Amino acid sequence: MPRPTWSGAITLVLATIPIKVVNATEDHSISFRQVHLEDMGRIRYRKVCEIDGQQLRDDEIIKGYEVAKNQLVPVTDEDLADMPLPTERAIDIFAFVPAESIDPVRIGDSYYLEGDGQVAAKPYKLLRQALQRSSKVAIAKFALRGRERLGLLRVKDDALVLHSMHWPDEVRSPESLAPPAVEIDDSEVDGALALMDAMRQDDLSGYHDEYRDALEEVITAKAEGKQPTPTAAPAEPASQVVDLMAALNASVQKARESRGEGEHATVPDMPKPKKATKKAAAKKAAATKKSTAKRHPQRRQPPAAASRAPPDPGLRGWGIGPEGGQIRPPEQAAPPPRMWGPASAG
Repeated sequence: MPRPTWSGAITLVLATIPIKVVNATEDHSISFRQVHLEDMGRIRYRKVCEIDGQQLRDDEIIKGYEVAKNQLVPVTDEDLADMPLPTERAIDIFAFVPAESIDPVRIGDSYYLEGDGQVAAKPYKLLRQALQRSSKVAIAKFALRGRERLGLLRVKDDALVLHSMHWPDEVRSPESLAPPAVEIDDSEVDGALALMDAMRQDDLSGYHDEYRDALEEVITAKAEGKQPTPTAAPAEPASQVVDLMAALNASVQKARESRGEGEHATVPDMPKPKKATKKAAAKKAAATKKSTAKRHPQRRQPPAAASRAPPDPGLRGWGIGPEGGQIRPPEQAAPPPRMWGPASAG
């Protein structure tokens, strides 16, 4: 373990837990020196006063704040030491919140908190178990590197971890970065979920910095007087996705093959886009119209005048029958039939 960053205490109302703060992460980046191209001489930076041109020692330099152009206010170490900052050597817990309520964007550097001495053993373990049972995290204030910070305490294995957090006004809003509104079909979302399932992994310990490995090979080759082996340039990503579903299907195939499921790994059928919008709408409209017609039947209209048989001009008062025939009115009833018999004498 590296040396502690500083020593202090976790304070919770009247309880105090002595602790040491240790960096939880380490940087494996390769660092370079600046050198002169002609003779490989190191480039040095010196602290020189711009007024008299003299090089200064560290004990001759203080801090200054520029309140206006070319107007500086001196701030000494004594000024900073006299500040009434209760969190200078304490991690002051003031709230407990659900772990899922913390936006990961606000999380910064991480530190392990080590109990300092036997006196810290019991309260340290008590706080750790309380956080584990409640599924909550502690929110605290602490001072580090010349400023007061917001912190989050949680449990990792058997240790307490302190994460520095950004203050609310330090987090930018992503509102202006949202893409323009587009319509996404459910089948496309299902295809994305199928890709996520194909790329699911439970252990990320096998991943490492490949760029660092390649850079080390370049440095080793040059140190031995050799030319580095050129590597093939990575393929440029497609600038535009023409068929989203086809791209998702190909991605699922590639993900399954990379997981060792065989060169000819079978990919489950991707859901096809639903194209029933216009047909379904027309069918529904027709059904609605038919149902409305049943509830409100149309009244029978009389036959058009042009289809009726015109009345005989010689028969006044005659009407038109239901089949187009003529009806004789009562006042023009036919005379009774004539009786035939023997003719009377004379």
